[in-house]
Amino acid sequence: MHPSVFFLPTFLEAVRSNTEESFRSIMTEPIPGVYSFAMLQPTFCEMLLEEVENFEKWVHAMKFKIMRPNTMNKYGAVLDDFGLEAMLNQFMEQFIAPISKVFYPEVGGGTLDSHHAFIVEYGKDRDLELGFHVDDSEVTLNVCLGKQFSGGELYFRGIRCENHVNSETQHEEMYDYTHIPGRAVLHRGRHRHGARATSSGLRINLLLWCRSSVFREMKKYQKDFPSWCGECQREKRERQSQCVKATKMEFLFTTRSYLSQETACCGTYAELS
Repeated sequence: MHPSVFFLPTFLEAVRSNTEESFRSIMTEPIPGVYSFAMLQPTFCEMLLEEVENFEKWVHAMKFKIMRPNTMNKYGAVLDDFGLEAMLNQFMEQFIAPISKVFYPEVGGGTLDSHHAFIVEYGKDRDLELGFHVDDSEVTLNVCLGKQFSGGELYFRGIRCENHVNSETQHEEMYDYTHIPGRAVLHRGRHRHGARATSSGLRINLLLWCRSSVFREMKKYQKDFPSWCGECQREKRERQSQCVKATKMEFLFTTRSYLSQETACCGTYAELS
């Protein structure tokens, strides 16, 4: 891990300052919970691409079967498989965890303790697109390494818990993100997304799935609405609205009954008088 070689000075300075203000100074937040920022030096992108190419050539020459990144991607490689595990763990702990602690505390952003790092490849004779899904992570870092390409935009469609992963998307949750080499996008793993087809060239991205064993254990005992799930929060607001309406109706009914009784009593008193 050589930070000055790997990262842009603006990113390094923001992490060294380690405040919400310093992080936000280098970021854009096009929709809540999705952050984009310039991160990697072009030389590091080239180094990593070269290392992956060498690894794939070696695997092919030795006739080994390469482990693919996940069940959805047929092309790419798991970076921990060829000696980068220690570096990428340091990458997560020193440069992603401080940001996640600030922006994603409710999903274990402050207790990240493991990762799954991999490269994905899109283009001709590669994967063309990626279907609608959520990641097996608490926080996901996605950095475009290159090369020359068009298309391949990420589309985001709202954050969901396991119970609502297939629920309807609200208009304000829709956002398309265009990849730029060296630039990162950071989001919750449960933020539903996919990748549109790469129409030309070759697009290669570095993915770092960051996980928290503490959050995963605590989630087993959660009974209330998760604060990070958009659909849970909508259901909670709807229940609260219904409760308020019911309380108002009960109050109006009680008030009307009381007024009716008062009117009846006044009428009786008038007759007696």
